[in-house]
Amino acid sequence: MKRPLSMTAFGRGEAGGDRSLVVELRSVNHRHLDVKVKLPREYAALEERVKKELGATFSRGHIEATITQGQAVSARRAKVNLELAGQYLRCLTELQTTFELKGKPSLALLAALPDVLGDEESSADLEAVWQGLLPALRQAIAASLTMRAEEGQALKHDLLTRLAAFETTVAAIAGRIPDLVARREATLRERLAVLLQGVELDPLRLAQEVAIMADRYDVTEELVRLNSHIQQFRRLMEIDEPSGRRLDFLLQEFLREINTLASKINDTAVTHQTVELKNEVEKIREQVQNLE
Repeated sequence: MKRPLSMTAFGRGEAGGDRSLVVELRSVNHRHLDVKVKLPREYAALEERVKKELGATFSRGHIEATITQGQAVSARRAKVNLELAGQYLRCLTELQTTFELKGKPSLALLAALPDVLGDEESSADLEAVWQGLLPALRQAIAASLTMRAEEGQALKHDLLTRLAAFETTVAAIAGRIPDLVARREATLRERLAVLLQGVELDPLRLAQEVAIMADRYDVTEELVRLNSHIQQFRRLMEIDEPSGRRLDFLLQEFLREINTLASKINDTAVTHQTVELKNEVEKIREQVQNLE
């Protein structure tokens, strides 16, 4: 199974026999593993087993498992509660006599009273039902995993394409830094010349001022960390285990470095580029949140 896996998927499985069962799995993204199981009432005791089976395969996502009875199951048999119906009839007759009411209680009235009619309680062997349900459940899981893998590969391609564009912008910013520092140094010298009006400036003092200015605009550490994060992002996309949470955390670090970089460099072109980087990170983050 190729990773990363998407959390969006659908899977269906069916098991035959005397009690044909159909399992449908629907999953969407979720911060943790959240499993909801819908079972026929008579099989409610199997809910925890279904959750355990799903939990052994999936680590994240909101998963809704719907289990229904297929065509091979015999129709339910209706039953009547004669004792309760007799009690209702006696009460109705007593009311009629006491208040001298006309007519007699009708069949429709009796049938509409609570619990007079119902389904015959199932006496299913839950162990036998589970043995029939398990293959259908695993078939649905396999189909869901296949879809998760296909969606995951599509997401991976999109994310790596966006990451490449992000990396190109980071490289462009890095390429502008030396020229930006040189221009700031020239500007500083010009301003000092105007302020001093011909007074000779101590070369050592000028060198110190230039060094302070250069340090102020030094974003080497931020650029190194950003490039490191980019490489780590690529590595996480290749590992054979769930990586969605780690990728999401890593993107927070992307934003931290971008904000620091933007605050250090007061340049219009670089400002536009950092805004572009932030927008790209948000787009990547939206996609990463769909990964397991």
